Amino acid sequence: MAQEEVKMGGLRAPYHAAPMQSTVINIQSEPQVPDHVVWSLFNTLFLNCCCLGFVAYAYSVKSRDQKMVGDMIGAQSHASTAKYLNFFSTVLGLLGIVIFIILVAMGTVMSFQALSQMVGQQGH
Repeated sequence: MAQEEVKMGGLRAPYHAAPMQSTVINIQSEPQVPDHVVWSLFNTLFLNCCCLGFVAYAYSVKSRDQKMVGDMIGAQSHASTAKYLNFFSTVLGLLGIVIFIILVAMGTVMSFQALSQMVGQQGH
């Protein structure tokens, strides 16, 4: 048996003189309040219809400040306002883009029709 231990000496479990200790960390979970800063910044930069994106960004920053102070009710109120402003800014911005695309398409079709009529009249 001793010769077998010598051959397989590296396979034994290591011996530790100190006992193993564990650490327990208690994390108290506070309700997470989304502040919508990224969405507000996107709306401010790209879809700032009637300055709603900028106002939403201001409310998002207020929400983040209230969260840092520890006022979760104020943070939730400002975050809710920022969410609604972001929603309306996004909807109005996308609606404006769609209307713009429709108007450009209609203008292009009408200009081609007018051009074809002009060419047709000159040929006769």
